[in-house]
Amino acid sequence: MGFEAKGDIKPLLDQVIVGDCLQELRRIPSRSVDLVFADPPYNLQLSDKALHRPDQSRVQGVTDAWDRFDSFAAYDDFTRAWLAECRRILKPDGTLWVIGSYHNIFRVGTILQDLGFWILNDIIWRKSNPMPNFRGRRFTNAHETLIWAARSEKARYTFNYEAMKALNGDVQMRSDWLLPICTGAERLKDEKGKKLHPTQKPEALLHRVILASTKPGDIVLDPFLGSGTTAAVAKRLGRRFIGIERDAAYAEAARARIAKVRRLNGEALSVSRGKRAEPRVPFGMLLERGLIKPGEVLVDAQQRYSAKVRADGSLVAGDATGSIHKIGAHVQGMEACNGWTFWHVRRKGRLVPIDMFRQQIRAEMKELAS
Repeated sequence: MGFEAKGDIKPLLDQVIVGDCLQELRRIPSRSVDLVFADPPYNLQLSDKALHRPDQSRVQGVTDAWDRFDSFAAYDDFTRAWLAECRRILKPDGTLWVIGSYHNIFRVGTILQDLGFWILNDIIWRKSNPMPNFRGRRFTNAHETLIWAARSEKARYTFNYEAMKALNGDVQMRSDWLLPICTGAERLKDEKGKKLHPTQKPEALLHRVILASTKPGDIVLDPFLGSGTTAAVAKRLGRRFIGIERDAAYAEAARARIAKVRRLNGEALSVSRGKRAEPRVPFGMLLERGLIKPGEVLVDAQQRYSAKVRADGSLVAGDATGSIHKIGAHVQGMEACNGWTFWHVRRKGRLVPIDMFRQQIRAEMKELAS
């Protein structure tokens, strides 16, 4: 591929690129990707000595060359290099997810912070069906850790909070996720019926990651694509993808897998959105639109408290002045108050919440934007 860091990203979209991740990352334009999901080598430091189950069947561990490094220093240098490229490639408000085990995730986290990433969460993927500890000399390793990080501390990153809550039975999504490892029909096999890739991640894990932190049409990059899980889920969810994989056989299998995926569209891609996602409407806009007039008196639903509206959108109650929220809290002797739902105004002989006018303006704003 001959793309330069300042070139056009469009020819790369929805492609599986075969090559070294560092070389290929350097060809991707700066600030062009919305999300990076990385499942890098874990540097497991496994020996060539075979591990067997109690029935003497051999455990397929990760002993491939791509997971071997001469030293921790060599692994750190590699990690720093690819993370630096990912930070360059991310848009200012983009985020990165990286998954690992106890072998590498702490080293990765340190390097992330050293490079200027801002860690948002660490997620524990608790496996509902982990591999047992056959030697009986340690606790069963039943989880992996994901780090979710913004490109910088002040990034206005995407987080679909309401969608995660809906996915979790209308309860806040926690940072410990109980999901099974990749098994059954989802697990890619070679012609001998063996695992095609030793560390294939379950689609359920990537579904949650991509749904939580991107929007339809966003670009998702996986620099260690492997069997193609990230790209397959990104395509299904209406996102664009770029995958980099050094092993041609894995890349070929990933392409075949991705080709079978049907991309969702329209209403199927809509997600639940909370009030924080609604257009911001300051109280002063109601005055500018003539929906509420300076000098009008606002009252609470029980008409126990009142305040007068001033021309600049502030309220006055006795000797106190301030916003609809500040004065609402003041008259009640409380720390805080949602002035939109607390204050009402009289219209045609009945009290209506001022929030009704805010919703009217929001509806008009949405119509203009559509």
